[in-house]
Amino acid sequence: MNKNELRAVMAAHGETYDDLAKVVGCTVPTLSDKINEKAPNGFNQKEMIAIKEHYKLSAKQVDLIFFGR
Repeated sequence: MNKNELRAVMAAHGETYDDLAKVVGCTVPTLSDKINEKAPNGFNQKEMIAIKEHYKLSAKQVDLIFFGR
């Protein structure tokens, strides 16, 4: 998980954790745990797709943010 890259995308769209938590369908503390890799399972596929579609991310951006490639 490249949290700095995700935060940069959020900032570019003028969004906060509260905004992204609504997209993902979780609470802000849960989102924070997922971003900071404190949640046991991190983001699931459905959540990653929601983020990809919300920010119109490329496959390369998805790989960078979620898989560090």
